[in-house]
Amino acid sequence: MSLKTERLLSRAKKLAKNGQVKEAKEIYSNIIKTFPNNLLARKEIKLLENKKVANPTQAQLDEVMRFYSSGEIEQALKYVESLIKDYPNEFLLFNICGACHSEIGSIEPAIENFKKAIALKINYSEAQFNLGVAFQKLNQLDNASEYYLQAINSQHAYPSAHNNLGIIFLNKGKIEAAVKSFEWAIAYSPNYAEAYNNLGSALQELKQFKNAKKQFEKACSINPNYAKAFHNLGILSEIINQPKDAVSRYERAVEIEPEFAEAYRNLSKVKKFKVKDPQINQIYLLYSGNKLNVADKARLGFALADINKSLGNHEDYIKYLNEGNRLRKKEIKYSFEESQSFHSIITKLFSSTQPIVQSSSKNTSDIKPIFIVGMPRSGTSLVEQIISSHNSVHGAGELLNFRNIITPILDNHLSKKNNAISEEDMLIIRKEYLDSLASLQAKETIITDKMPMNFRLLGFILSAIPDAKIIHLTRDPMATCWSNFNHYFTAGNGFSFDQVDLAKFYLLYQEMMTFWHKLFPNKIYDLNYENLTINQEEETQKLLEYCDLEWDENCLDFHNNQRAVLTASSAQVRKKIYQGSSEAWKQYEKNLQPLIKGLGAN
Repeated sequence: MSLKTERLLSRAKKLAKNGQVKEAKEIYSNIIKTFPNNLLARKEIKLLENKKVANPTQAQLDEVMRFYSSGEIEQALKYVESLIKDYPNEFLLFNICGACHSEIGSIEPAIENFKKAIALKINYSEAQFNLGVAFQKLNQLDNASEYYLQAINSQHAYPSAHNNLGIIFLNKGKIEAAVKSFEWAIAYSPNYAEAYNNLGSALQELKQFKNAKKQFEKACSINPNYAKAFHNLGILSEIINQPKDAVSRYERAVEIEPEFAEAYRNLSKVKKFKVKDPQINQIYLLYSGNKLNVADKARLGFALADINKSLGNHEDYIKYLNEGNRLRKKEIKYSFEESQSFHSIITKLFSSTQPIVQSSSKNTSDIKPIFIVGMPRSGTSLVEQIISSHNSVHGAGELLNFRNIITPILDNHLSKKNNAISEEDMLIIRKEYLDSLASLQAKETIITDKMPMNFRLLGFILSAIPDAKIIHLTRDPMATCWSNFNHYFTAGNGFSFDQVDLAKFYLLYQEMMTFWHKLFPNKIYDLNYENLTINQEEETQKLLEYCDLEWDENCLDFHNNQRAVLTASSAQVRKKIYQGSSEAWKQYEKNLQPLIKGLGAN
């Protein structure tokens, strides 16, 4: 007997053991055709032919799928488990059983069943995909990615696997990889509305707004009832300064999905409501009902605050603002101790050793970064709009790049209990950050990074990139904190949702900026927001001089700058500078006593 025949017999036996009788019989038949006297093959195929059928009937499968499709999941689960007792080697049954468990939220049993299905059938792409979904529900994204990739390797033409893998890449900040995954999903399924919507989100992250808009519009055209795509189109319309389009897209989203809380919140920011607007009553009814989770109720609280403010109902404005903030803090479970701990770690690190300052001669990049930092809502967006109006500057907006680069290095440092960041680490930080700016492919070499919270990382910035320009915005403490308190932040800034937390964090911020000024004298440029609004031209001249930029009249006409703005201040920075915004809190003074007391502002 040849070695090849032995291998075929071995494979057929393994298939038969795993319940894949049809495939095993086919191999035995082929062996007998070639070698009619192969007694082993004849014996095995006879045993299989005499053996009880090891597969469920089509009628049985149809019955279990009827239960599943009609939403009778418990009945489907009970039936499929009885079938598994009769057909313990049928991979399809384990996959269905896993899907039932997943549907009712029993994720661990679902995973167990999907793995059994894969053990019974090699390269079972559907079960691999389902395993990815199960792990994604547990937020075990690395495991989910692994099984999506296995499903794609087993069957590359698997649009859902590409799409779900893209979502994970998008959430991890691997935007280019996400774009490729969504493009594969669309290539295999040209009418896949969700993939177009997700591709739009990824391209928006890359600031490719024109292309992103096309993807959102394609998603909406494929599925005219796709509320999420209309909502995303509304957000993009705000970013590119098309407020009327934003209103119509948000309204379409809530028309399709009347309980879409986030769409109502965004609509409340851009629409000028009238007293008898039917949407107002719709929001009130939704808010007073018992269907909402904490997150959506918080969103609607902020929406009602905005609406009542625009209508001049100040008592209701404060009422819903307080309620929205309370619910938002409850939702995100913010603890001031976490902010305090991070502050202590950073100040201790830079107190224990002199920071390592790299020589500017080591700079192999032409890019010159300008960091604009300060408390959120202190005027950082306005200053970036001014500087980015200069013909030599690219405004990159709020970038997470520096924090993302720092995090693994800082975590490694803490795990090893080191007392200093190494020179090698600083060089890595410098290279990775400048490379991340280069990936923006801006024609200008001077690039602004307007992430306010980078004020906590100035030690790393000035140690790794000593030639960076640092602009620190200061503003009246009460004005700054009030502006934080009456704003809904979609991510981060958990300190802003409680007046006591807000005051404590502001004092922490002041302490940290004093620390950096002492450690890096003459390296941080302080710019006062109120002074800028009063003496615009003079302060702009000094600002440009600090940045080593020649005078450019466009910087005075910053409101005409058509660049996309992704921050909460997108509407304000498209208006001329106006004075008095720092006094707005005073009409609500009686409602802000915890904040006033916390700041010592009496």
